[in-house]
Amino acid sequence: MEFSQDDFDRLLLFEHTRKAAEATYAKDPLDADNLTKWGGALLELSQFQSVSDSKTMINDAISKFEEALLIDPLKHEALWSLGNANTSYAFMTPNLDEAKPYFDSAYDFFQKALEEDPGNELYSKSLEINAKATELHTEIHKHGLGQQTAAAGSDTSFNAKSSKPKKSSDFNYDICGWIILAVAVVAWVGMAKSNMPPPPPR
Repeated sequence: MEFSQDDFDRLLLFEHTRKAAEATYAKDPLDADNLTKWGGALLELSQFQSVSDSKTMINDAISKFEEALLIDPLKHEALWSLGNANTSYAFMTPNLDEAKPYFDSAYDFFQKALEEDPGNELYSKSLEINAKATELHTEIHKHGLGQQTAAAGSDTSFNAKSSKPKKSSDFNYDICGWIILAVAVVAWVGMAKSNMPPPPPR
């Protein structure tokens, strides 16, 4: 997998964050903020892995978010992050019947996060995107991505946009990264639009 300089910088940043959170955890295992940060770093780092390694790392992230919620059950950042992690895992799962429970769990976590922080645009946008997740999953895997993801150990996958063979880690980065970032981008666009004057009537 080829990295741009920005990718490499992100990789270093989140690896540093992961190591710092691990060190903090050794001193204070009851720091819910630190556990959430640790899980977030793992979720970001999962984008740079092969499909099978990514799923393992996402599961590790989920365990950190769940541990944070044992300490602080109302921590909305951890709830939202759990929704994000479940969404990412679902998209990495080719079979929709197997992926759907993860989408359903993600919805529940996004909903709970929004209940704890009702004015949060990011959380409400996450719920909107989640409502379309199964359709998007079907579309992605209809273009041949599902067969390649199923062979998690294989070294190629199909990029529907360019019809060019790609390494499975590239596929993972494209899909997993898009899922994680799309939620934030849509939210920021939504917030920007809400602050803009309405367009003139036609």
